[in-house]
Amino acid sequence: MFTGLVEELGVVQTLERGLASATLTILASRVVTGMRIGESITVNGVCLTVVRFVDHGFAVEVSPETLRVTTLGGLAAGDGVNLERAMRLGDRLGGHLVSGHVEAVGRIVGRAPEGNAIILTIEAPREVLRYCVGKGSVTVDGVSLTINALAEKTFSVAIIPHTASATTLGLRPPGSPVNLEPDLIGKYVERLMFPDQERLAEKVDAEFLRKRGLL
Repeated sequence: MFTGLVEELGVVQTLERGLASATLTILASRVVTGMRIGESITVNGVCLTVVRFVDHGFAVEVSPETLRVTTLGGLAAGDGVNLERAMRLGDRLGGHLVSGHVEAVGRIVGRAPEGNAIILTIEAPREVLRYCVGKGSVTVDGVSLTINALAEKTFSVAIIPHTASATTLGLRPPGSPVNLEPDLIGKYVERLMFPDQERLAEKVDAEFLRKRGLL
């Protein structure tokens, strides 16, 4: 389990592709301290397992499924990546509960300054937007963010100066793909309320709940 608070901005050293999988080597310093083989770490929001150490960094293996559903397969040497080690019991939960299991890839479609912040508008598929609520949480490339506004196909988030300098989001231009993980709570609530349905076809809103006597 993670929090979406990026610990370090790492740098891709190599991405070695196999027939279907890949091995990713990342240069880092802070997250390597005390790290052990077999530990979990998120790379741009994707939970991966540390398989070995290299000079000034570590290596992780990327499965075929992860290459299919995330942006990791598009990384190249020199790219920055957001890194976070798994949280420990007793740590402050400064972001929100993040599993590191990316739901889908979205795309930055807008970038505009507003005061000291950068407003990013992100196009997202329905399987992500269905669990998004205004002022709720969402994870974008491993960064815990608050949703400012929702539209039919997009949501927007504000990137403060600290986040812009400490993560990759400060430099991502429009058109960039990003890994998205919606808040876990909505998914579990839906599953408990509707155990016989993998996904609801109907939009869950105030009217939906009112018809079923839940409001």
